[in-house]
Amino acid sequence: MKMKFGFIRAIAAALIFFVIVSRFEFCEAQDVAVGSATARVLANITVTALSPLDFGDIFQGVPKSVENNDAEAAIFSIAGQAGAGITIYLQLPEYLSLSDGSDRLPIVFGGTDASIDTTGAANPSGMAATDGWQNVNPYNLPAAVVGSVATDVYLGGTVNPSINQKAGNYSGDIVITAAYDGT
Repeated sequence: MKMKFGFIRAIAAALIFFVIVSRFEFCEAQDVAVGSATARVLANITVTALSPLDFGDIFQGVPKSVENNDAEAAIFSIAGQAGAGITIYLQLPEYLSLSDGSDRLPIVFGGTDASIDTTGAANPSGMAATDGWQNVNPYNLPAAVVGSVATDVYLGGTVNPSINQKAGNYSGDIVITAAYDGT
């Protein structure tokens, strides 16, 4: 009898196990899909100083200006993904100085001393009104786009030597920064 009772107990345990396991509802009405994420990184933006803002020879006490459409205007070229929106910032000097730092020459930039040319021609005197933005404030440049070749920034300005300005070669840094704006 003992053996029969053990056998029945084993059968009962197996039945309980199968009942419990069969009560779990397996999720057979599921499906899985695998999607993907993609991105294309655009070409790096590059900025190159092509020509300096060159005032040439100046006289003590006589201001000298260079217009943004003169051959002596500074030219900066911006290349990157054609048609992409960019933001351009200029950091402009307040003065030029002698290499030994012994004298400074004031330089000013007016509200119309910059132009932005989207043709990439690098020719300030040949820029047409339809080629971008003419005579804009260099401290507050408009949003622009990279042209099919490049976008050029032309910059003029005025130096104001004093009547006792020290003779010599003066220079200062003009820093241009360009970045994609996401448009």
